[in-house]
Amino acid sequence: MNITYTEQKNFTVEQVQELFLSVGWISGQYPTRLYKALMHSSTVITAWDGARLVGLVRLLDDTEMVAYMHYVLVHPDYHHKGIANQLITMVKEKYKDYLYIELMPEESKNASFYQKFGFEIMADGVAMQLCNFSDKR
Repeated sequence: MNITYTEQKNFTVEQVQELFLSVGWISGQYPTRLYKALMHSSTVITAWDGARLVGLVRLLDDTEMVAYMHYVLVHPDYHHKGIANQLITMVKEKYKDYLYIELMPEESKNASFYQKFGFEIMADGVAMQLCNFSDKR
């Protein structure tokens, strides 16, 4: 297996939807909005097995001080192959001159994964969210 990585946003709506649905994320149910969000993100690094999109990391940044890593996901068929590790390594290299790379894991059980890469749980930090789900697609 030869996985290739790129920052070029050369994925299709269908490829993105398939990847997000493969991990059970609700955003896959909004393929047009998801694709648009990715296309307007500061950085999207993707992992490919030939023409198959198998992994992705997305970041929003302010061009200087803070980059927010919104999510890292890998298709279940490709778990435990080092893809997420490589994606995060690439993020850390790209944003090495920023003051902060921040993230908010959707589930607390995932915190230990990110700690392997030097991320720390903020002592006084608290996750907050305002959810605006609707049937708008």
